[in-house]
Amino acid sequence: MQLRRLFQLAKGLKAAYRGEDTPRRVKHLDSWMDQAVMENGAATSYDHAATVKDYYDLCSEFMVFGWGDSLHFAPLSSRESLEDSKARHQRLMISSLDLQEGMTVIDVGCGIGGPMRRVASEGGVRVVGVNSSDVQLKKAKRLNEAAGLDHMLECLCCSFMDMSVIADNTFDRGYAIESTCHAPDKAGAFAEIYRVLKPGALFWGQEMCLTDHFAPGDTRHRAIQKELMRGIALKTISTTGEVNRDLERAGFQVIEGRDLAAGESGAVTPWYRPMESRHGTLGSHLYRLPMGRKLFIGGARLAEALGVFPRGSAGVVRLLDRTANAYVAGGRAGIFTPLYCFLARKPE
Repeated sequence: MQLRRLFQLAKGLKAAYRGEDTPRRVKHLDSWMDQAVMENGAATSYDHAATVKDYYDLCSEFMVFGWGDSLHFAPLSSRESLEDSKARHQRLMISSLDLQEGMTVIDVGCGIGGPMRRVASEGGVRVVGVNSSDVQLKKAKRLNEAAGLDHMLECLCCSFMDMSVIADNTFDRGYAIESTCHAPDKAGAFAEIYRVLKPGALFWGQEMCLTDHFAPGDTRHRAIQKELMRGIALKTISTTGEVNRDLERAGFQVIEGRDLAAGESGAVTPWYRPMESRHGTLGSHLYRLPMGRKLFIGGARLAEALGVFPRGSAGVVRLLDRTANAYVAGGRAGIFTPLYCFLARKPE
């Protein structure tokens, strides 16, 4: 089973990196924050949307290998696997959106389509996924066809900052799972989503946010914040209040918003646990753990030398390992959450 998954990973990496100078792209991505500072105000200004596209083009195959086809966090329970927790979380979203058969829904930043396949199959709705990463969209289309859902799903290659290929007032519902956190202008992203939703439409979102425990004057907190921004390609990390403010600036009425990671204790497992220690069955999830990630970096180097993985693959694994460490540090310090979930409505 492991060998088969590794073979699929190697095949996916070769398809994703074909014709690219991957080592150069990894170096460029790893130093994006320095580029943003140097080029700020210059004639050739820094393009954060291009950084986000690079991030997902380079990292998606490894993300799917370690995390599954739903590339998001979820509130965890010690009684279920990560995969089951993500399914439960998606069903919470489906319930909140009050879907009705025959509706058309937009998935803003659809990744490789894990959530959109569940929304379509369990909600009985048509879903249009928007994504700027060709690498992710090609994989999403293949998985949609394999699931027999391609007649209910459509993938559009465009940025959610500019969805001019979509007419005003098109969708009955919308959702964005850990995607608008990458927006160079969150209020602008919400305004564009507002435009394509019909009056009265519900919009559900999941944002990566700083919590009230974040202290700007604390050098350790600022260091963790910088590592998170660097590793996840976040131009900024909003507070929950700033997310609500930007939704309202776009015209939305915020119905509810809560951090589903808040108050985690006892029976509830911290959201970052799968990257820190064993959660559920070990098996293929060894690569999520710190020691497993270190071993995988060495394995990726060897696979590169043997021509099994494309050049630059080990650099991507190192980048993802550093990002996982930042997630855990932010979670343990209580200053960061990927689980601020809101429900908003476009007024009638």
